[in-house]
Amino acid sequence: MTNNKAALTDRKRSLIFLNIVVSCIASSMLATALTTALPSIIADFSITVTMGQWLTSGYSLAMGIIMPLTAFLITRFPTKRLYLCGLALTIAGLVLCVAAPNFPFLMAARILQASGNGILSAMAQVIILSIYPPEKRGTAMGWYGLSIGAAPVIAPTLAGILVDSFGWRSIFYLAIAIMGVSLVCALAVFENVLDTVKKRFDTVSFVLSAFAFGGITLGVGSIGSAPFVSGSVLGVLAVGVVAGIVFVIRQLKASEPFLELRILKNKSYAVSVAGSMLLYLVVMGSTILMPLYVQTILGRSATLSGLVVLPGSLASVIVSPFAGKIYDRIGIKPLFVCGGAAMLLSNFSLFFIRMSTGVWVSAVCNVVRNISIACLMMPLVTFGTDAIGAANTAHGTALLTSLRTIAGAIGTAVFVGIMNFVAQNSAAVHGAQALMHGFNVAFLWMGLASTLLLLLGMFGISGKGRKPAARACRVPEAFPAAAPGNPDAPQK
Repeated sequence: MTNNKAALTDRKRSLIFLNIVVSCIASSMLATALTTALPSIIADFSITVTMGQWLTSGYSLAMGIIMPLTAFLITRFPTKRLYLCGLALTIAGLVLCVAAPNFPFLMAARILQASGNGILSAMAQVIILSIYPPEKRGTAMGWYGLSIGAAPVIAPTLAGILVDSFGWRSIFYLAIAIMGVSLVCALAVFENVLDTVKKRFDTVSFVLSAFAFGGITLGVGSIGSAPFVSGSVLGVLAVGVVAGIVFVIRQLKASEPFLELRILKNKSYAVSVAGSMLLYLVVMGSTILMPLYVQTILGRSATLSGLVVLPGSLASVIVSPFAGKIYDRIGIKPLFVCGGAAMLLSNFSLFFIRMSTGVWVSAVCNVVRNISIACLMMPLVTFGTDAIGAANTAHGTALLTSLRTIAGAIGTAVFVGIMNFVAQNSAAVHGAQALMHGFNVAFLWMGLASTLLLLLGMFGISGKGRKPAARACRVPEAFPAAAPGNPDAPQK
């Protein structure tokens, strides 16, 4: 095992953090920009909305499949080399997106890009949670959350202008430029800051995880376009569920599991995972539906679509650092309850808007939604990883990110499917406003999911949900430390 954390200075820690921020700005900017450009891509390739949304849900699916692998990669390979590899894969995917002649090629490029971003996303959180002491992690993750929210402040508006002026491919050029800067900076400032251990790669477990995550997401995503009792829905779901069961059994029996699942025995971590999944389930669905509402339902421009989500992104940027400080001071529960209530209010409000409602109403609802995201996203990650201890940070981050990414992919497919299904079956009653009715019903179901999120925050956490720093890094006896030879692991 190699250990490099002792040589890390405050200056080097800050430079690494800034480099992570640059990469996060590019990836988060691209995600937001693509949702703004989605209607143009659908029209350019003459595909359906259900197929087009797979540019987002398929991307999330690929990230969900790569995430379990990151626990092995992070603990096996030097930090700098792995981070540079993630950047290179992302840039390669972006370049191919620019050159895509058809939808299948673009989809393949997005999967390559997702592989790189999956590595970067998992590494970013593990690095931050590892190089900062427990009492400063909430604040550090709050600023990290700001970097994720900073790009969406201008990305939707900028993407709308680019799409209207130069076409949807132009948004990838900007992302390539930012990622290129990040690559140059990483070469200069990054160091091997995480411990590494030589261990065997479990190919069977990786294949099982791919079939499990992929089967469940693909099966759910096909519900809107095929009968439930069919090979593409029920058959694929069955494959995913069976593979998932076998994967879980294999991990629980392994002395060195591919992905440590026993950390779910820790109640605080389990609550953070469940909360993150519910959050992503709702957020990713609404992220796709909002641009479709402005551009497809109302028939307005991509620029206006970007302007509608601009205030919400700004609110997220403002709130995120404060949310991190609040977590460090008083714990997760106040943030959890307030965030869940804000999400519930936002979704139920959008159930009542109509074609004649001003777009400013949806913009206000989006502000409330983004405040909820800022209160929940990074604090939940910090709360969960604090509970399981430093030795399990890589596994905990990989598992949480995998499950919430899959939840996001399912949310995108399900809520877009609900909108289209309701619209198709209510055309005789609602006529030209059938799609608007489908939009309303989709947000009604998001409101029900948000209710579960709020109840989890109210009753799933005892006290204020804050562990003393002295206990935060202890690994519960219910499961072993992540890797043999780790100085944090109990010695036999």
